Formats: sequence, C-alpha cells, structure tokens
Amino acid sequence: MPVNLSAPEAQQLHPVKGLALGIAEAHIKKPNRKDLLVIKLSPGTKVAGVFTKNRFCAAPVILCKEHLAQSPARQEITALVVNTGNANAGTGEEGLHRAKQTCVALAELLDCEVGAILPFSTGVILEPLPVDRILAGLPQAVADLREDNWLRAAEAIMTTDIVAKGVSKQIFLGGQTITITGIAKGSGMIHPNMATMLGYIATDAAISQATLDDIIQYAVNRSFNCITVDGDTSTNDSLIIMATGQSGLAEITTDNTDYAVIRQAITEVAIQLAQAIVRDGEGATKFMTVKVEAGRDEAECRKVAYAISHSPLIKTAFFASDPNLGRILAAIGYAGIDDLDVNTLQLYLGDVLVAEHGGRAISYEEAQGVAVMKEPEITVRVVLNRGSAEATVWTCDFSYDYVKINADYRS
Repeated sequence: MPVNLSAPEAQQLHPVKGLALGIAEAHIKKPNRKDLLVIKLSPGTKVAGVFTKNRFCAAPVILCKEHLAQSPARQEITALVVNTGNANAGTGEEGLHRAKQTCVALAELLDCEVGAILPFSTGVILEPLPVDRILAGLPQAVADLREDNWLRAAEAIMTTDIVAKGVSKQIFLGGQTITITGIAKGSGMIHPNMATMLGYIATDAAISQATLDDIIQYAVNRSFNCITVDGDTSTNDSLIIMATGQSGLAEITTDNTDYAVIRQAITEVAIQLAQAIVRDGEGATKFMTVKVEAGRDEAECRKVAYAISHSPLIKTAFFASDPNLGRILAAIGYAGIDDLDVNTLQLYLGDVLVAEHGGRAISYEEAQGVAVMKEPEITVRVVLNRGSAEATVWTCDFSYDYVKINADYRS
C-alpha cells in the first residue's frame, strides 16, 4: 500500500472557474475502467508546459510542444485530451498520425483549431495507439464535462497507481479567493528530467504568459525534478499549468506584489503531487527524504542525493529495515565528486549520527539504526562540510512487489 497516502475525497478538490473535465470509458487497454479524459479551458486561459528530456519522447509530447509553440494557438489552448493504457511512444510516424487524429476529432467536437488541442498518453510503450477506441469515446467525455470532476479525472489517468493523486489549495489575494487544484499520475519509471509522468495543475488566477512560464520552471525544479522511484526517465513525462483568469483579480506579472505568493502556492501543490507519486511508488513501503547539505553548489548536492536514491542496494536495505549503512557511504563515494574529503562529512539516519571522520561514529549503536529503519518515513542527511549549498530528493524503497508489478505490467 502507498506510504501514508490515500486518495482525496471529491469535495477536497475544489473546482477551478473556467475549467471543466470530462471522463469516458474507451476500453483502450481494459474494459470497464475510466481511461479517457478531456479538460476544456475557457477563452483566454494561459497554458505552460514542461516535458520529458528522453530523446525517445512519445508522439503526443512532440505534438504538445509544437502546439504550445504555435501562435496564436499558444495563447488560446482550448482543450487537453489524455488517454491511459497506451503511451503511443516508440511508434514512429504512424504514432504521430494517430495522435493528430485524436486532436482533429476533439477539435471538431469543440469547434476549435486543431493546434488548440494538447494530447497526452500514458501506458505501454512500442504498441500502436488504438485511436478508433479513443475517437469513439471522445463524445462521451465531452458530454461529461463538469467543473467538479477532478477526482474522477485523477482516476482516469492512472496506470499502475494504487490511489488517485489530487491536491487543492485556496489562498486570498486582493480580497479574492484564488483556487489551485492539481492531479497527477505516476508510480514507476519515475526520474527527472522531469519526473511526473503526467501532471495537471490549474488556477483561476490571471497570470501573464511570461510569468506562468517562469512559475512552472520554478515549481518543477522544486518538486517533480526532486523525485525518483527507479531512475528511469519516461518517454511521456508532461506537466501542464493552466491559469484561467476567472477569479476577478487583476493579471499577475513578475513585477506584481502577488507574484511570489501565487508562485509559492503553485509550488506547494506541485510538491505534494510529486511526493504522492513517490509515496505510491510501485510496491513502496518506505518514503525516504534524502537531504544533502553544506555542498559547494547545488549540482554536487544533487549528485550525492541521487546516488543514494538510485541505489538498488540501499533501497532494498530500507525495505528490509536493515541499517546496512555502508551502502550509503559507498554511494556518496561514487557520486562523482572527485575532490570529496570523506573525513570531513557526516551521515545521519534520522537524527542519529552514524558516520563521521571517514568511518562509523563512536556514539552510534546498531539498535539506533534499527529503530529509525522501522519507520515508514525516513530521512537520510549528508553534511558535506564544503560550502552552503543544499538539495533534497524524495524516493522510496524497492520491495518484492516492485518486481512483480513490472514483470506483469503488460499482462
């Protein structure tokens, strides 16, 4: 089961003015499950996106980037369409053709330009997209469009996820209530750049395009680019942030006094969604926060954090609640900091100092490590003592179920 994570209740996910969501059962991979989502945006909604850096990126990712880059379509994105059960990745020109067919069909239903549609897919790679099933399901999804459909939308984008992931937050700006609601899916094949699989965050605040582009970069670098489950970067990773401007508050720009507040609020939603992905990592039983402090720069702190977070030996030891902490020291040593002085760093498990001066801390006792390792949430803290930079990465353990889930993924 996910680590300290349960699906949100429908009433916890506040509607966002100017945005409606519709769901259908298109039988893309399995019958009788929600697997198709349409998100319709009001005119004037600003949209920003970041995508996987995997060179084998999926056909819908290619189209999304093209449509967002177009003008004026970039200013007037009308709808998003998301299917689960098939990634439409590794499908060549035919995959692009089928993704375009989806956009054409939805554009006809909504009476808009094809370039105003953003397509997304998630599921099995290297299999042709069953576009006929998607086209048949689109009218049902459009007929289902409602502002309060966030939870069902979160369920419709799941693949190996155990629970739906959704977060909602409201803040007050200029005497107005501003709503921010987001959903995400992801459980395996999670690693930057950028690691979210699929994520959609919307607000009714009015935000200029340049400011929204700035906010998404800020938010993703503090959330989805700080998580890893297995070190595999998906072909389909996509994060979209939408600002409908329906709150009644004046447009926010980087020069506005409300800019820092809205940026932080959106970032907090992104962090909660990113952490939910790790908590629901395939077969996860432990949620691990890896903090690296006192580095010369953030880059070297991230190197150490990811070396620890990616190690199968460390992740399996955490699953077994085994304080085999030499594995952590080894990961720090091979992280790629050539001039690292191991005699000056400290390693903490929770609040327990376990290593210093190049070896085991004199004060450390095995029973202390065992006690920390039995907890469902564990912090690993490395103090490099080389500077003032720091970085945090969230990850999970590897259990027997991780192997089972991924061995049976296509069946």
